Amino acid sequence: MDILRKIEMYRHEEEKLKWEGTFREYLEIIKEKPWVAQSAHSRVYNMIKDSGLEEVKGQKKYKFFSNQLFGLEESLERLVEEYFHPAAKRLDVRKRILLLMGPVSGGKSTLVTMLKRGLEAYSLTDNGAVYAIKGCPMHEDPLHMVPHHLRKDFYDEYGIRIEGNLSPLNMMRVEQEYNGKIEDVVIERVMFSEDKRVGIGTFSPSDPKSQDIADLTGSIDFSTIAEYGSESDPRAYRFDGELNKANRGMMEFQEMLKCDEKFLWHLLSLTQEGNFKAGRFALISADELIVAHTNETEYRSFISNKKNEALHSRIIVMPIPYNLKVTEEEKIYEKMIQESDVANVHIAPHTLKVAAMFTILTRMKDPKKGDLDLVKKMRLYDGESVEGFNRADVEEMKKEHADEGMSGIDPRYVINRISSTIIRKEITSINALDVLRSLKEGLDQHPSITAELKERYLNFISLARKEYDEIAKKEVQKAFVYSYEESAKTLMENYLDNVEAYCNKAKLRDPLTGEEINPDEKLMRSIEEQIGISENAKKAFREEILIRISAYARKGKRFDYNSHDRLREAIQKKLFADLKDVVKITTSSKTPDEQQLKKINEVVARLIDEHGYNSTSANELLRYVGSLLNR
Repeated sequence: MDILRKIEMYRHEEEKLKWEGTFREYLEIIKEKPWVAQSAHSRVYNMIKDSGLEEVKGQKKYKFFSNQLFGLEESLERLVEEYFHPAAKRLDVRKRILLLMGPVSGGKSTLVTMLKRGLEAYSLTDNGAVYAIKGCPMHEDPLHMVPHHLRKDFYDEYGIRIEGNLSPLNMMRVEQEYNGKIEDVVIERVMFSEDKRVGIGTFSPSDPKSQDIADLTGSIDFSTIAEYGSESDPRAYRFDGELNKANRGMMEFQEMLKCDEKFLWHLLSLTQEGNFKAGRFALISADELIVAHTNETEYRSFISNKKNEALHSRIIVMPIPYNLKVTEEEKIYEKMIQESDVANVHIAPHTLKVAAMFTILTRMKDPKKGDLDLVKKMRLYDGESVEGFNRADVEEMKKEHADEGMSGIDPRYVINRISSTIIRKEITSINALDVLRSLKEGLDQHPSITAELKERYLNFISLARKEYDEIAKKEVQKAFVYSYEESAKTLMENYLDNVEAYCNKAKLRDPLTGEEINPDEKLMRSIEEQIGISENAKKAFREEILIRISAYARKGKRFDYNSHDRLREAIQKKLFADLKDVVKITTSSKTPDEQQLKKINEVVARLIDEHGYNSTSANELLRYVGSLLNR
């Protein structure tokens, strides 16, 4: 009953939004709310802008896309700033078809669907309200009724530019139904809906021999010709093509470049002049955003065809490459799993991360810098710090290959392999090794993977496995340390005390005896060696730590365990090194004694409570790490 009540409430809310009045009353609305008369491009831009914008590490993130598209911030920023924003300002870019180009399963269709669903919801808001001439099949802009010779006066009074001409059908209706009195013409508020074919259209190419141009522009209703006497009477015409119905909103042109040429020519005048030809009428004005999508191969073929040159300049191509960030790729998999029937299956921590590592490696191009490998590049792209490289290096890397991210393994393949793993194992828990094994087996069945590519991808699976080995060891070792964070903080405080004394050429006081002692060089070196700090570099490293502590103090901030990435890594490795033998013995013992069994149960409990494992995946992890440490 609850859902029925919600449906009823939604219906009542929609009823409240309905409005009907004369053109005279409509002018009062736009005087008070001039944005009501905005163009289709402006409406899309404002819809995105009104959802909110945040800046993360200098990168703009539009909240409109945040729950569905991941890792495409740069592409989306370019789309909004280079297309929607100038188009909203009536610059020439609005006279172009927006063509999204990218690999399969890269997010093009999702992006278009989001724009369509977004417009439907936005038209229900005050800022996105749309008004049209009542009874018009094209939901025509009421301002088209203002005569051309008065439009300058209208702009001076209302500050609104009017573009477009009244359609033949409405021209006849104004004359016959309202005796030319445009102030009495009835105007209504319309709500966009793709299902009801209001303001949103979708055109998909089919067999060019059987598909009719009427699908785009409408057609003559032959049953009414006897009544109206002529094919050129607008009442005898069905204004029900996708270009008619998408007026005031947007039209998705699916696989545009697969279309027969005759369908594309209509887009020439629509984009450039804002009108198109239909039947035996004058040009029909339409204000709509046309979005098409295609893959790179089809686009190259289209560009190479000289017959398409007229359309080349009418298209703005926006590349939508694959995501190249591991953490964002994980979010894609999580979203796809949540939308499936396997959402209740336990996926062990790091499983999706390791799958994402493999996927991202297949999409990246080899770096041109000799001291940089693909794994380091992957980490840098994901925002991790890598010794010897900074943010400027990352930006430089992104410019090395213009087509990076336009090829590689797509998310659907990974989800298919995860699904296959779940179904084959017939249990409620899977781990990273299960998925890597399945990804490897699936390469033989992938139709587009050549022998050479397969060998490269197998190497990436090995790299992802090595990364997982390190993650697994750290996870278990962390769980073995009782109060891990406390131990790490204690060790770090001890190290910092010694570093401060070393740099200031001072002595420390022994907490037990009270006597003055020299800084513990052995302790400092045992930590620094964990991250490869040489004997010659130790002084510079220690001074750098002291400078960082001073900088934090000046800003009134406390230097803690997470304040220096490399020091944190060194502390972790030192603790793990000290614990390695304990872990090794406990996890590999076939017949553990009571003490070892107690330790194992404690570790399993900690993996479950604090790290997100269940009993099956925790025990599998322990066995695997035990085998790694015994190699």
